[in-house]
Amino acid sequence: MDLASVGGLLIGFIAIVVSIALDNGVGGLIAFVNWPSVFITVGGGLAATMISYKLNDFIRMMKVCSNIFNAKENSKEDMIRTLVELSNKARREGLLALEAEQDKIGDEFIKQSLQLVVDGVEPGTIREFMELELSNLESRHLLGRSIFKTMAAQFPAWGMIGTLIGLINLLGKLDDPSAVGPAMAVALITTFYGSVLANFVCNPVVDKLTVRSRNEVQLKEMIIEGILSIQAGENPRIMEHKLKTFLSPEQKTHYEELVNNTAPMGGAQVQEAV
Repeated sequence: MDLASVGGLLIGFIAIVVSIALDNGVGGLIAFVNWPSVFITVGGGLAATMISYKLNDFIRMMKVCSNIFNAKENSKEDMIRTLVELSNKARREGLLALEAEQDKIGDEFIKQSLQLVVDGVEPGTIREFMELELSNLESRHLLGRSIFKTMAAQFPAWGMIGTLIGLINLLGKLDDPSAVGPAMAVALITTFYGSVLANFVCNPVVDKLTVRSRNEVQLKEMIIEGILSIQAGENPRIMEHKLKTFLSPEQKTHYEELVNNTAPMGGAQVQEAV
């Protein structure tokens, strides 16, 4: 589980609840619960977003929400090690020997690329195929982020619509001064809901997906360089040093520790971010 996401949500929730409780007392929390306001803000925002996109894309993004709390990340260090081992095998036994290794690799991106190498496809064609696959990946990620960006814009807008509805209802109670204050509070709650959903949920999700997408794209760019180096018969040590340029100093240290341990080849897998 991603502790940053869980911790951020927990701390933010506590901050909101405590700020309300300290100002109004524990009983004041009830004043911030209004189901008609929840319905107009959440329901209206989701409805407007569904209109903006295809239903399948919208449903898929809702299912992907759970992945935001997934702490499992693609390991560049493991991937470099896998590519270096494949390179060593190709140098010893030839490119055809890589066909037997495909079943040990869990990532379809590498398996398809290796098959092209084994089939003797030209390097330019292989690069074109892999870059096209990468471009489509980025398009899917962009769609996911755009859906959450749309919701970040719609929730405050529908919160304002709820506030306008509340103010219209308020005008009908002007003959009762004691009812004006509570009615005004209810009218403003929808704006509060919309702002919280946009700035506490949707915008942070967009940022999280952006970071994960960038990391996955960089990982696959590294794979492209590794596969083409294997096909070109490049020295595995030279390829290893080239791929290590994708790593941060901390990741390089971890990689050096990793190569000193023994583990079966093919453990690296790429899990799509969104």
